[in-house]
Amino acid sequence: MARIAGIDLPKEKRIEVALTYIYGIGQTLAKRILVKAGVNPDIRVKNMKDDEAAKIQGVINTENLKVEGDLRREVSMNIKRLIDIGTYRGSRHRKGLPVRGQRTKTNSRTRKGPKKTVGSGRKKEE
Repeated sequence: MARIAGIDLPKEKRIEVALTYIYGIGQTLAKRILVKAGVNPDIRVKNMKDDEAAKIQGVINTENLKVEGDLRREVSMNIKRLIDIGTYRGSRHRKGLPVRGQRTKTNSRTRKGPKKTVGSGRKKEE
């Protein structure tokens, strides 16, 4: 099992796909890393040698790519900064609403969570 940037990569996947399991590495960046490391993108993680994993780790370190913990910390600090200085975007983050101008009358259930019905839905009998 290959462990790169503190993440255990899935054994059965091709290395090109498995690298995308690391936070901050997408398909394009994974291909670029493999070219620089000189590793065949078609090999499976379980068939990869230790020196190939070391080459990939070396490329990630030498290019000063922010991945995993560092990147997550930077993103959360950016959001915290927006909240602290009181921007509109920061207030949307604080309220748990969509930040980038989407409509909220309908949709936006991902940010708002499941529907909360207000009231009983019918008039109370007297």
